[in-house]
Amino acid sequence: MRGINTQTRKIRQQVFEEVAKAAYNSNENDVDVSHALEEIPYKITPSDVPRYRDSIWRERAIAAERVRLAMGLSLRPLDRPVHITEGFEDSNIAEKYYEPPLMQVIPSACDMCEDNKVEVSNMCHGCVAHPCMEVCPKDAVSMVNGKAFIDQDKCIKCGKCIAICPYSAIIRQVRPCSLACGIDAIESDEHGRARINEEKCVSCGMCMASCPFGAIADKSQIFQMIRAMRQGDEVIAEIAPAFEGQFGTDITPAQIKSALQDCGFNDVYEVALGADIGAVSEAHHYVKEVVNGDLPFLLTSCCPSWSMLAKKFFPETIDSISQELTPMVATARSIKKKHPNAKVVFIGPCAAKKLEASRRTVRSDVDFVITFEELSAIFKAKNIDFNKYEKGRSMHDATGAGRGYAVAGGVAHAIEQCINEYYPGTDVKIEHAEGLEECKKMLLLAKAGKKDGCMIEGMGCPGGCVAGVGTVVPIANAKAAVAKSVKESTDKIPPKDLLEIELN
Repeated sequence: MRGINTQTRKIRQQVFEEVAKAAYNSNENDVDVSHALEEIPYKITPSDVPRYRDSIWRERAIAAERVRLAMGLSLRPLDRPVHITEGFEDSNIAEKYYEPPLMQVIPSACDMCEDNKVEVSNMCHGCVAHPCMEVCPKDAVSMVNGKAFIDQDKCIKCGKCIAICPYSAIIRQVRPCSLACGIDAIESDEHGRARINEEKCVSCGMCMASCPFGAIADKSQIFQMIRAMRQGDEVIAEIAPAFEGQFGTDITPAQIKSALQDCGFNDVYEVALGADIGAVSEAHHYVKEVVNGDLPFLLTSCCPSWSMLAKKFFPETIDSISQELTPMVATARSIKKKHPNAKVVFIGPCAAKKLEASRRTVRSDVDFVITFEELSAIFKAKNIDFNKYEKGRSMHDATGAGRGYAVAGGVAHAIEQCINEYYPGTDVKIEHAEGLEECKKMLLLAKAGKKDGCMIEGMGCPGGCVAGVGTVVPIANAKAAVAKSVKESTDKIPPKDLLEIELN
C-alpha cells in the first residue's frame, strides 16, 4: 500500500500535522503545548460517531498512541492509566529524542488477523471428486453440509488441498504484516496480536506499510526538529534523491528548497552528493579489493536494512560489507565542514535511517531524520503553497549517478559507470537484490561462494528507496521522476578525484 493515500495514511498525516503545529506554536509555556497534544485524538474523532472503529473510545485511544509515537515516545502500558503526554518533559527538547524500539505494534489497533491458517472459502462447489479430501495426508478435510471443511486441529498446513482444488476455493490466510516481512520477524503475543521480534527486525517498515489497520507505526522526531528551529538553531536539510516527484509531478527542486526554507531550514543540500562520494569510493574499493582477490565479493552499505540483515543473519560476510560512509552520513559530514554549528536533518523515504543516524559505532553527524510523509505533514502545518515559488533546479550538488541511487539497481549501476570510466577494460560483475526475502537468498548464494567477484547491491524495500515506507506517491511515478532527474543531470558521473575535492 506504499504510495496509496489510504485512510490509515490520512490519519497518520493528520497526527503528524497536528504535532507539527503544536511544535511551531510552542512557546515557553509547556502547559499549552501539552494541552494541544492531548486534544489531537479529539480532532481525529471530533463527534460521537466513530469513523473507522467500533467505538469513538477505541479510535481516540489509538490516536493517542499515534501522538506518543510522533513525539518519539513509547506506547503507554496496558496495565495502568497514563496520560498521553507522560514523559513529555523528556521529549520537549530541541535535540534528537529516541526511545527504542523504532517500530511498534499498537495493541488496540491490531485486528488479531489469522496467521497461516488454511480454510475453505465460499467458492467451494462441493464437487463429487473432492480431491482435497483425497490428497490430505492427515484426513483433515471432510464434507460438511455439502461443502469442504478443514479440521484445524488436524491440519498441518501442507497446502496440498490448496494446490489441487479446481475452483481455488481453499486459501491460506496469512497476516499481511507477516507476509510483508522477509525475515519472519512478525510473531504473535498471547492474545493473537502481532508482535515484532526485535532480535530479527531490521526496521525496513514493510510491516507498517502493509498493515490495513495501521496497527504498526514508527517513531518520529518532527517535534524536536521544529523546536530546534524555533529556538534559533541553524538547521540544514539534506534531502535524499528519491524526493523527485514526491510532492507533485510539476513541483521542481527549486520550489521544494524554497518551501523548506519557509518551514525554517537555513539551507538545503542533495544527499545525492554523498551518493556520488560513495560511488567513487566503492568503485576504487571493488577494483582494489575484489578484482585483485583480497575479498570474495563486495556488499554495498547504503541501505541500512540490508546492512543490518547481513550483520545479523550472515556475520561471516561482515568483512565484505563496504566500509564507506553511506550517502546520508557522507553528505552530513560535508555540510558540517562548512557549517560546524549546524544541525543536519536527513529527509528521505526510509524509516531505518532513523536508526542509522543513532548508531554509536559511527559518528553520523545527522541530528534528525524525517520521512517524506512527515515532511508532507509539515508542509500542511505551514500552509505551504508551491505555486508561489519560482520553478527551477536550484540544487546542483550531484551528478546523475548519485541521483540514480534512489531506485533498485541504481547503486550498482552508478558504481559500474565509475569503474568503466576510471578503470577501462575492467570486468565488472554486478548483482542486485530488492526486498529482504530476495536479499536473504542473495546472501546465501554469496556465502556459498556462488557470487565471488561480484559487486552486490541490496535494497530492503522492493523497488529501492522510491518504495520506502516514508514515500508519498506511487512507486512507478516516483521511479519515472527519478529517471527524468538522472537524464537531465548536467554531469553524468562524479570525477575520479571527488574524494580529494571534498576533503579539501
